[in-house]
Amino acid sequence: MIVRPKIRNFICTTAHPVGCRKQVAEQIEQAKSALPMKKSVHNVLIIGCSTGYGLASRIAASITCDAATLGVMFEKPATEVRCGSAGWYNNMAAEALLKAEHPDQQIHTINADAFSQETKDQVIDLATQNYGKFDLVIYSLAAPRRKDPVTGEIWQSVLKPIGEPFEGITLDTDNEVLKSVSIEPATNDEIEQTVKVMGGEDWADWMSQLHAADLLAVGCETVAYHYVGRELTWPIYGQATIGRAKAHLEDTAHAINKQLADIDAKAFIGVLKAVVTQSSSAIPIMPLYIAMLYDVMKEEGSHESPIEQILRFFDEQLLSPDRRVEGGVRMRVDDLEMADSVQNEVARRWQVVTDDSLPELADLRGYREDFLKLFGFACADVDYDQDIDLLTGRAHTRALL
Repeated sequence: MIVRPKIRNFICTTAHPVGCRKQVAEQIEQAKSALPMKKSVHNVLIIGCSTGYGLASRIAASITCDAATLGVMFEKPATEVRCGSAGWYNNMAAEALLKAEHPDQQIHTINADAFSQETKDQVIDLATQNYGKFDLVIYSLAAPRRKDPVTGEIWQSVLKPIGEPFEGITLDTDNEVLKSVSIEPATNDEIEQTVKVMGGEDWADWMSQLHAADLLAVGCETVAYHYVGRELTWPIYGQATIGRAKAHLEDTAHAINKQLADIDAKAFIGVLKAVVTQSSSAIPIMPLYIAMLYDVMKEEGSHESPIEQILRFFDEQLLSPDRRVEGGVRMRVDDLEMADSVQNEVARRWQVVTDDSLPELADLRGYREDFLKLFGFACADVDYDQDIDLLTGRAHTRALL
């Protein structure tokens, strides 16, 4: 099948396996060129390993630390007539390429709902048989809903402000024009449900069950990824339903530290920069903010891709003896984005942007390319006219008659 991008708003319903493999290979090469980490980890569990920062974390741990990695993802497999999700192809490539780099390394992935008890049981059984104790657990889930493992209730997250309605502008990514956004404030029930999905309850459950199964090493560490932002994004992020969930995530880090004090475990929040993901594309105002941010940071020479951000996070914070921890749990590498020079320039552009000036004030091309690359498209040196076997991700070869 010849695979083309099929995009509706912030959703792409197709993925190109060759492009996905190329993206993963490029991240591995970047990790290979990184400096050795100041301390190493040996067994790493990545909950949410198939895209974005979770995928980058798996690559960083495997390549820079020679760590065994066990990943959890929830991705759509390919069939003979329907392509799999980008995360499914990413993981297929990551497993193959990382095993080629380290043939003796344990590299397994469980494709199942990380929120379910069945998945936790699978991970515990596989880890007991093949891994032993984890010294690092990375929690990098982005999901719109969660099924309560005890009651069976379905919790649904929402992207809404709290207290006051939100009026603003965002980027219509299909037509590359500005559009107005008007969002009513969330109800108390919507806030509660968003916290249930995006807060720290499931993270704490994972750590508790791993501890009970004796799968956490003494002195092990766990990190959940987080975005903070500043004034422009606070009304729909930091001070909105997502922000309330992320506050719960930080409270959970403190709670995990107390619960696992007997093994001297440490829980942290990794505060990272804004990047193009399918999740961030769905958040009102974020596409316009990111497109402007990228333009400013590229002009300053401070822009980082997800793998570059994660490699710096590992080097300067997570695996560094000189790491800087805010509030007892926050380790930040969003400093380049949060710099006053960057934020002031983005705010200036935000105030004067029009449809006519949009191409000059925002990196529309870069945003669109990064979005397409999430799904394996817009990659250099990939022949998108090739007939692809959707199951294997390889190009079909035709015999000459």
